[in-house]
Amino acid sequence: MTLRRRTPTRNLNDERNVNQPITEEFIAALPKTDLHVHIDGSLRLGTLIELAKDRKVTLPSFTEEGLKDTVFKERYTSLAEYLHGFAFTCAVLQDEEALEQVAYELAWDNINEGVRYIEPRFAPQLHMHPDLDIERVLLSVHRGFKRAKDEFNRTDAVRTGQEPGFEYGIIVCAMRYFNEHFSKYYASMMKVHPYAPERSIYGMASLELARATVGIKREYGLPIVGFDLAGREDGYPAEDHTQAYAYAHKHFLKKTVHAGEAYGPESIFQAITDLHADRIGHGFNLFSPWTIGDRSIRDKQAYIQELSEYIADRRITIEVCITSNLQTNPNLKSIDHHAFGEMLRHKLSATFCTDNRLVSNTTMTAELMLAVKHFGLSANDLKHCIIYGFKRSFFPGSYLEKRNYVRGIIDYYESVERTFGIVKEHSA
Repeated sequence: MTLRRRTPTRNLNDERNVNQPITEEFIAALPKTDLHVHIDGSLRLGTLIELAKDRKVTLPSFTEEGLKDTVFKERYTSLAEYLHGFAFTCAVLQDEEALEQVAYELAWDNINEGVRYIEPRFAPQLHMHPDLDIERVLLSVHRGFKRAKDEFNRTDAVRTGQEPGFEYGIIVCAMRYFNEHFSKYYASMMKVHPYAPERSIYGMASLELARATVGIKREYGLPIVGFDLAGREDGYPAEDHTQAYAYAHKHFLKKTVHAGEAYGPESIFQAITDLHADRIGHGFNLFSPWTIGDRSIRDKQAYIQELSEYIADRRITIEVCITSNLQTNPNLKSIDHHAFGEMLRHKLSATFCTDNRLVSNTTMTAELMLAVKHFGLSANDLKHCIIYGFKRSFFPGSYLEKRNYVRGIIDYYESVERTFGIVKEHSA
């Protein structure tokens, strides 16, 4: 396995290295997190083609160029088009070998660009069928990540303390909405409860997921750290999943919720009040009063002000996915108009994420470079956002272990700053 090239040695006494601009090389060398990355949206394109051929799955094209032209584009016309690619990625991830391989490769893709902590998430129920239960799904994914972690953490650079080790925590996703075409598991749910109200079935599936996840986590000691809710927001509110989140909460699973991605601020409000979210996935529409659909909210600006103040005060971290939001929101014509600018001005706790490395054709280094270029982040701003990722992670170890790990990350981060001549503004 090829490791990323180590940072070149620089002369720390060279005045030209002081207060240098933030470069891609610098960002690539920094320790980073990705707290919002979907496994089934982050396959290597070559692996997708290989798995499809082996498993007799039909793709629109069997070349990387062809798939980029037809499925995985630079820009999409809607969230629905963006999500279309998951039909193909999920289709090849229906066995243990494929799940383990994709998890292993995703870990190394992150390691090789300096990402030292990730929280890969996925919906196990999308991969379940009569020959593959949730236990085997979760164990397969865990094996892939653990194998990559063990390989990297055995390297001399990590063992001698020259670089921080790689860690991960798995997040399981429930779905706000599904139908019989999503997976064989979801089809069976709808068949078993043919007369149940549609929304109640979604809640039953998420509660079943929460219960199974807690049981498997305890039996095998898996680093499953969080519970998530993904999928269409409009018409499929968070309140449908209160029982699942209550169960996760009572069994010490942390909570994150996709909210404000393609719906208004009230979706974020629901995630916080109904599901007690510790973090918010996307939060793109937090500062968009025109997206508020609840007619009872008459003073929309006041509503947003109160909501953002609550989020800031409670340090509810927002998982910002710039490229993904640009691709799924046609009205967002420029990154300069992304809500992160307002998040920065309101001093919210925010950290950058890829969402989907394949579907969005991005990396953590690319996301951070976009933020630096379009929002004028200073070295301190960048550091705060990256360190927020480590501090607000759902780290699988104890609190003391997490503190020690984060302390080591900060020390390493500052050593990279010194190497590149990046110094704090107040010491310039």
